[in-house]
Amino acid sequence: MILSIESSCDDSSIAITDRLTKKLIFHKKISQEADHAYYGGVVPELASRLHAIALPDILEELREYLPTLKAVAVTNQPGLGVTLLEGIAMAKTLAMLLKIPLIEVNHLKGHIYSLFIEKSSIMPLLVLLISGGHTQMINVSSLDTMQLLATSMDDSVGESFDKVAKMMGLGYPGGSIIEALAHGGDEGRFDFPVPLRHSPLLAFSLSGLKNAVRLEIERLGGEANLTPQDKSDISASFQKAIRLHLIQKSKKIFQSQPTRDFALVGGASANLSIRQAYEKLCREFGKTLHVVPLEYCSDNAAMIGRYALECYERKRFIDPDKIDIGVTKKLQNGDFL
Repeated sequence: MILSIESSCDDSSIAITDRLTKKLIFHKKISQEADHAYYGGVVPELASRLHAIALPDILEELREYLPTLKAVAVTNQPGLGVTLLEGIAMAKTLAMLLKIPLIEVNHLKGHIYSLFIEKSSIMPLLVLLISGGHTQMINVSSLDTMQLLATSMDDSVGESFDKVAKMMGLGYPGGSIIEALAHGGDEGRFDFPVPLRHSPLLAFSLSGLKNAVRLEIERLGGEANLTPQDKSDISASFQKAIRLHLIQKSKKIFQSQPTRDFALVGGASANLSIRQAYEKLCREFGKTLHVVPLEYCSDNAAMIGRYALECYERKRFIDPDKIDIGVTKKLQNGDFL
């Protein structure tokens, strides 16, 4: 069995995965959402302190499994440096004390492998990763070959949902709140711009849309003067613009990519409006849509463990004395993860 640890942001999570059957033996996640809601977003230092409490508490629950472990895996990039260090410290300690191999995992690759929790992988695969930190279209040929086809020039989808929710005083995290409000809203009331609508660029950009929402809120008299219906209509109109932007750029990529399997991953992929739009797009292009079960869309250790299974089979291990926070660069189109 392989123990995996995830602490890249505000979710403390540990899982144990059976190496031979790919079955999850144990999985637990402790969310910090309530602790960060007061601030309208994640406070890194607070997140680090909460990881230092939560991770040992979870580990205590699976003490009986420790003697049977074959390896330990941990997220080491990308993410918040102070929170990644909490998971890395625990992983290094376990690897040295138990004398088992250590596996480092790229968080983005973990999200891709969230598709294959408790099942075999499917490749080649075209993947749209939409999360709190990333909006990327990735061509996944194999475990080692993942090419970036398009990325965000500024804000990510998840970040934009959070910031718009904060503008309206709705709390954190914003994605689920805005999606719920949008159900009772008129998505045609506000004509928010669809980013890069007339641009040939294969890229995503959401800062302009976010600013358009801010200006509309100001026009209505600011957060304090928004009615419940205003908030629902803004949510619905904003969500519509996000959806149209993603679909428009994805359609251009679909036209040049023959890969028949397409997947949505990441926390924002839990949005049902976005999922339904991609169901329609995939039917139009004859592609098969794959989605992650809702419980594994956001950050979790199960996806880190699933990726680690592949690394274990290839003996991709790292010396505990050498593992550190990975150097994360801003990827450009054509780069490889």
